[in-house]
Amino acid sequence: MKARRDVYQAIADPTRRAIVDMLANQPHNMNAIAHQFEMTRQAISLHVKILADCGLVKMKREGREQICEAKLDALSEVDEWVGKYRKHYEDKLDKLNRYLQTLKKEKNERHNR
Repeated sequence: MKARRDVYQAIADPTRRAIVDMLANQPHNMNAIAHQFEMTRQAISLHVKILADCGLVKMKREGREQICEAKLDALSEVDEWVGKYRKHYEDKLDKLNRYLQTLKKEKNERHNR
């Protein structure tokens, strides 16, 4: 049985994140992608296949070229998941900021005495 790939697996690898960043700006053929990395074209093809399996890249043939295009809609799942924790950390940072302001105020009051 083949394991299902998901968007989290795709973005877990720095090379795949770099490929997505590259394709987010404009579609590229496989040679142009491979040229940007110090690894074999075969290794890049595997990374692109994983991205395609996860729905982050769409591949289309134009003549003899394989053109890769980013499909970033799949990242909305990651954004929703991260969003659950964003509020938590924003609240913590707000509390830290209030605490630091209190310390600063107390220090100023001691200094002015």
